[in-house]
Amino acid sequence: MTEIPAYSRNYIDGDFCDGGAGRLAVLDPATGEPVAEQALADAADVDRAVASAKAFSETGGWSGLRPVERGRIVRQMGDYLLERIDEIAPVLTCEAGKPLWEARLEIEGAARYFEYYGNQAETMEGRSIPLGDGYFDFTTHQPFGVSAQIIPWNYPMEMTARSLSAALAVGCAVVVKTPELDPLTNRFIAEAAIACGLPKGVLHILCGLGREAGAALAAHPDVNQIVFTGSVATGVSIATAAARNVVPCVLELGGKSAAIVHDDADLDAFLSDMRWGIYFNAGQVCSAMSRVIVQEKVHDQLVEGMVDQARSLTVRPGLEFPDFGPNMGPMISEAQCQRATGMVSDAEREGARIAAGGHRMNRPGYFLEPTVLTDVTPDMKIAQQEVFGPALSVLKFREDDEAIKIANSTPYGLVAGVFTSDLDRAMQASRRLRAGQVFVNEWYAGGVETPFGGFGKSGYGREKGREALLNYVQTKNVAIKLR
Repeated sequence: MTEIPAYSRNYIDGDFCDGGAGRLAVLDPATGEPVAEQALADAADVDRAVASAKAFSETGGWSGLRPVERGRIVRQMGDYLLERIDEIAPVLTCEAGKPLWEARLEIEGAARYFEYYGNQAETMEGRSIPLGDGYFDFTTHQPFGVSAQIIPWNYPMEMTARSLSAALAVGCAVVVKTPELDPLTNRFIAEAAIACGLPKGVLHILCGLGREAGAALAAHPDVNQIVFTGSVATGVSIATAAARNVVPCVLELGGKSAAIVHDDADLDAFLSDMRWGIYFNAGQVCSAMSRVIVQEKVHDQLVEGMVDQARSLTVRPGLEFPDFGPNMGPMISEAQCQRATGMVSDAEREGARIAAGGHRMNRPGYFLEPTVLTDVTPDMKIAQQEVFGPALSVLKFREDDEAIKIANSTPYGLVAGVFTSDLDRAMQASRRLRAGQVFVNEWYAGGVETPFGGFGKSGYGREKGREALLNYVQTKNVAIKLR
């Protein structure tokens, strides 16, 4: 196993450094025991990182490069991560809890973002606008300058790569605030930047508490653009701070995503998707399949399969699972595990039935059994609020309109899915479902190339795909009167 350094530092202005707020113990979710210590940044550290990013941004030393040269560096950062995947994956498993094979998938996903946006760097083009004889008019895309990126804990490497790679590709300088629960692996992204020749001052990576470092970064007057993934309450606070500086945000604030399963669906294929949809990363996924709305004719048959699927999973520490298989690791923290367990208990008191799992496991660490809840109604708390854990709620419907109404009955709208062999029905549902992305007959269809973002309280703005590049640029118009 990779030996984890006892202490990890922040990366500011091209150097690894201590933090003004001291140190933070990073715990192993499988045991609750410390893994390492992480330097904690304070507001002064944030100010130093932003000042450096701003100063370098104003020189044009990064944005002024030919886009293909920026793209090559961005792509090389992804290659660097793949070259060190055997070293990085155990660290990610120890700090985030996920099975080792899931950790490897996350690192591969991070590398894919660097590859994709590195390749996109030289495709950002303006356009000419015809104004008639005597004029030449054109548009250009200019980077915002300093992008502040506040990263969630559920995918600490992949979410950093998702926003960082796009911002770098168009020429922004970036300040990343890593999650407090699992900040250790972001060190490898800083090391990738150094190894691949990213100029000093373009990237800064620091860990700090949200109420201090996060708040200081979101409200900093020299930040030009903000990306945040996390809770609605924190997203509102960040958007409020940004609005005071008239700074645009991209907010991804979670979901309560529903899969509608019709009686003509391929149920075996759906059950395979369900395993990924709700138990991958112990259900700690913003776009998790947290509700299944199933046609009553196949309800009992499908629930039986769901229960078998949940009970088939082996739940143990992530380092015990080096290879892909039917397994799941712990949740990230004591607080998250208690919250999810409490929501399951509340649902049972409201009248839901625990068909599988539902209990915390009697062992060290933060383990919750893979859970299936039936007899759930749309008004229950567990059908309205994000659990962010391995708990699936099953609801019934009779007619198509009822299914759509239930799916749209929460304030969220991140993703949704419909499983049916009727293409017309699928197209009608995809139009009516209130979600930023709709999966038809495969949960998590799509990829890095497809835009991702929410409706309603799931946030605004789009990440992934070419649309994400537009988060980091402003359009400038140049109108020329010809002689």
